[in-house]
Amino acid sequence: MLKRFTTDFTVVAAEMIDCEYVLLTLKHPEQLPEINAGQFVEVKLPDSATSFLRRPISIHDVNRDNQTLQLLIRVVGNGTKLLSLLTIGDKLNLVYPLGNGFSLDKAGNRPLLVGGGVGVAPMLYLGKRLVEMGAQPEFLFGARNKSGLLRLAEFEKIAKVNITTEDGSVGTKGFVTNHSAIESNIANYSSLLVCGPMPMMKAVAAKAKAAGVRCEVSLENKMACGIGVCLCCVTETKEGHKCVCSQGPVFEINELKW
Repeated sequence: MLKRFTTDFTVVAAEMIDCEYVLLTLKHPEQLPEINAGQFVEVKLPDSATSFLRRPISIHDVNRDNQTLQLLIRVVGNGTKLLSLLTIGDKLNLVYPLGNGFSLDKAGNRPLLVGGGVGVAPMLYLGKRLVEMGAQPEFLFGARNKSGLLRLAEFEKIAKVNITTEDGSVGTKGFVTNHSAIESNIANYSSLLVCGPMPMMKAVAAKAKAAGVRCEVSLENKMACGIGVCLCCVTETKEGHKCVCSQGPVFEINELKW
């Protein structure tokens, strides 16, 4: 596991996306440490009378040229609402990098990166890292409708993007498992790397198992400490209970009791 740091970052950009998401770009005061795709941060919230615990947020992107990282956050409660109100120049304290990321060395030459909703967040940095390693990834994203598809232009700079929407407003109508990439062509991929709602991940995992394709999923259990102390994020595996924050959040599906 990589060494953990606690650092005050400076907000250099804050963009609301569709009134439901905020994209924060945070600048490190010095050189960023090594960060693996799929790891996360624990964010200390701005002063609040009702929100005390740090919030776990996936790392969306890392730019070592300007020492910044990005967080793509869905605004769903008081804590994330406070984060959406940050402005340029504000400070944000992070504990990072946390957890175990995706196994890039086992992804193969043609991995399919599957994301649903805000589960697309870790896929941008993951896709970039895979391309740097010489792989040829593809993306497959699912959403309820067109407005739920996030930052497509940035993903399209990296690799082919396949899309499904439940209402058929764009791409294939239905769920990600209804797209031909999984429904009929899954065996053509070297691995599946997945993040999103639990029902979606279990459905994709079942397809991967049936096709004999390696699959990793990033769990999004509730977390408080982020370092495996509070035990509120445990998940059941074939080797017993494991902490998602410290022994995950990424697991190979054959480790899980799915």
